[in-house]
Amino acid sequence: MGLARDVERVVSEAVAAGAVPGAAWWVTRDSEVARGAAGTHTPGGDDPVGPDTVFRIASVTKPVVAVAALALVDDGTLRLDDPVDAHLPELAGPRVLADPADPSAGTVPARRPVTVRDVLTLRLGTGLDFTAPWPTPTVAALGAAGLPAGPPQPQAAPPPEEWLRRLASVPLAHQPGERWLYHTGSSVLGVLVARAAGRPLPEVLAERVLVPLGMSDTGFGVPDAARPRLGPHWTPPDDTGRRALYDPPEGQWARPPAFPDGGDGLVSTVDDLAVLARALLAGGEPVLREGTVRAMLTEQAGPVDDEGGGWGLGLGVRREDEPGGRHAGSFGWDGGLGSTWWTDPVTGTTAVLLTNQVWDSPAPPPVFEAFRAVAFGPR
Repeated sequence: MGLARDVERVVSEAVAAGAVPGAAWWVTRDSEVARGAAGTHTPGGDDPVGPDTVFRIASVTKPVVAVAALALVDDGTLRLDDPVDAHLPELAGPRVLADPADPSAGTVPARRPVTVRDVLTLRLGTGLDFTAPWPTPTVAALGAAGLPAGPPQPQAAPPPEEWLRRLASVPLAHQPGERWLYHTGSSVLGVLVARAAGRPLPEVLAERVLVPLGMSDTGFGVPDAARPRLGPHWTPPDDTGRRALYDPPEGQWARPPAFPDGGDGLVSTVDDLAVLARALLAGGEPVLREGTVRAMLTEQAGPVDDEGGGWGLGLGVRREDEPGGRHAGSFGWDGGLGSTWWTDPVTGTTAVLLTNQVWDSPAPPPVFEAFRAVAFGPR
């Protein structure tokens, strides 16, 4: 029972200190399972968060949708090294900025088409570059086209066809396959999955991933029956200690959006994400083949963050040989609305923490570091 006690202590202390209003967790290590919750939906309120609370998971959406895409690879609907042109003709024959920092330098033709692998590995040539001055010319151009960067706003985006048309109107920042650029590829992946399957992304995701795994609380929007378990979401406290309401219970995640964003649009629970982690840890059944899971969890691009982590097919991976790395050999991802999931296949440890507060910087908040330390052990 040491694991359960330690996880509850760390998260409860963070809640008591005002780090986050509420949180739920699911951790398994060896034969122990820790599942619980602390805090409230409303800061200082009497509406407790529970282990079954539905959270906005932001970028933890990415690996969930990637599993659906790889299920289409398994059945031959998609092939990793095929161009996406047949399904996404808007992205055929792209132009690329001659200088990604200077749009006035003009454009050049892409040296090759964008492939399915490029999209899954976020190397299609467009996205968020955190190593360059902000906003980059590409981010500025996308904003001018009506696709602004920033925290998720599911109800603000246009339908998939219009979203993709606007994206395609902006030249790529880099040649396909050349650079890892965050986020946008996952949004494109959702459109690709829907086009390839011939049905809306929520239907494909349910058929290929959610229903087979029993992930009944994951989706784009929240059914009426589950609405009481979706609380409000908050910004970090300001200098006076007050938080602003980021999204109310009846807000942008309460109903299906026009654009189901494969990059950050899902809601889920700690139980559902733990189910997905167990499936990948066990080899992928009943949703993916074992060889596909191995490819998914193999580094394809990197490093992609300050800790030296890489990117597989749709999710973050940590190198087996990372010296002293707490996540050496592990896989998962974090979401900027306050979510994290990582699984270490060597020890079998899975740790999921979902909170109801937006991050206040690109770096994970201290509660995440403390949570990971007790789940995986110190560095």
